[in-house]
Amino acid sequence: MARYNGPKTKIARKFGEAIFGDDKSFEKRNYPPGQHGLAKKRAKRSEYSLQLQEKQKAKYTYGILERQFSNLFKKASSSKGITGEVLLQLCESRLDNTVFRMGLSNSRSGARQLVSHRHITVNGEILNIPSYQLKPGDVVGVREKSKSLAVIESSLATSSTVFEWLTWNNDTKTGTFVAVPERLQIPENIKEQLIVELYSK
Repeated sequence: MARYNGPKTKIARKFGEAIFGDDKSFEKRNYPPGQHGLAKKRAKRSEYSLQLQEKQKAKYTYGILERQFSNLFKKASSSKGITGEVLLQLCESRLDNTVFRMGLSNSRSGARQLVSHRHITVNGEILNIPSYQLKPGDVVGVREKSKSLAVIESSLATSSTVFEWLTWNNDTKTGTFVAVPERLQIPENIKEQLIVELYSK
């Protein structure tokens, strides 16, 4: 699928949860989109349909394209550990996701834009690859010329969530990817086993 730039509330309603973050429109209409979304009783979903939906939800949540996601799954399946958990850990270890988790942007799409526009550094070097896989100990920061950007200041001012696998120093505008998060630490409501079953067919 191409990068989705359409109405995010419509996609959130499709999955029945605000996968893109706080969404007042979703709270008002948290039922499936379409003319009969509120009244129509859905037929029993097939196993394949449920598995496909879970994969789509994961892709939309992390903003990853089909080929990228497929490559991540191949990497996860060839790694030690539980394939589904490793898949989510790889998604969480992406640079754009980490920038989002550190509070530099209030959305993953915004975080991806910060990286692409060369506002972010890794270990002191400017890096503009959103899909870059961070390793424990990597230091993520804001480029010196970008530290006063209003969008970053605004996001940091409203960010309050702390993640155990990350540290952040607001004075220096740098943080450390301390460790790969355990599955229990990842807050996303994704049934990764369904994705594994889908790819295993």
